[in-house]
Amino acid sequence: MDIDFPLILVALTFVALVIWALDVLWLRPARRRRDAALRARFPRWSEAGSADALGYAAEAGKALKEPVPVEYARSFLPVLLIVLVLRSFLVEPFQIPSSSMVPTLLVGDYILVNKFAYGIRLPVLNTKVLDVGTPQRGDVMVFFPPNDKRYFIKRVIGLPGDRVAYRDKVLYVNGEQMPQSLIAQLPPLHPSYQILEEELAGVPHVVRKELMRRIPDDFEHTVSPGHYFMMGDNRDNSSDSRVWGEVPERNIVGKAFAIWMHWGSFFTMPSFDRVGTIR
Repeated sequence: MDIDFPLILVALTFVALVIWALDVLWLRPARRRRDAALRARFPRWSEAGSADALGYAAEAGKALKEPVPVEYARSFLPVLLIVLVLRSFLVEPFQIPSSSMVPTLLVGDYILVNKFAYGIRLPVLNTKVLDVGTPQRGDVMVFFPPNDKRYFIKRVIGLPGDRVAYRDKVLYVNGEQMPQSLIAQLPPLHPSYQILEEELAGVPHVVRKELMRRIPDDFEHTVSPGHYFMMGDNRDNSSDSRVWGEVPERNIVGKAFAIWMHWGSFFTMPSFDRVGTIR
């Protein structure tokens, strides 16, 4: 079962904020009143070694102690607020779980996503409150597919109004063929797939194509207003807009811009060989 971390983070921050507010408005003033009453009972409370000081210290320990929930809330609230602001409005880390973006992104890559590149959105609700920019062809974007609450990452192929076509494993946008140049056929002796550089509206990137596999079928589609057509760079092994349709603007999460670590599995050591920007 997928964990809704943004929802958990918002809930924890809200609970800590409520506890902190209750302490400031109610519990803390009550402790101060108890402290004032104790000092009145032990007027020489500040004189070290005096009977009043000993009596005050004996009773103040329990009477003035912060409740445990208040201690935790006061300690964790600043951290929760910082993490919430960073993840919701600035940068959020993600892990690549599938091979649909090979060779650009590998399983186990840890990436950073710019959360404000396409507009400031409220956490959990994902409602845009401020326009900043819009997706461009060639961007690598994180989003929610239609009728799915899981994060997906693919490349923006078609903008609203674009006519996208795919024939014989060649991409066309608005009737223009996107240039491709062969980089390698692998494995060298008995190649089963190709690595090619494709230029999408001036954005060069690499794609992978299987030599013996021909799915999905050729198609042509005009992108609806307010929607985006997404495809994986691993063209023959990607569940994308060819399968589940266009992505509505409201489902956008952010723009992937960098790889900061690669960790293939729990039993291997993290690697920083792939650190860099995402093309």
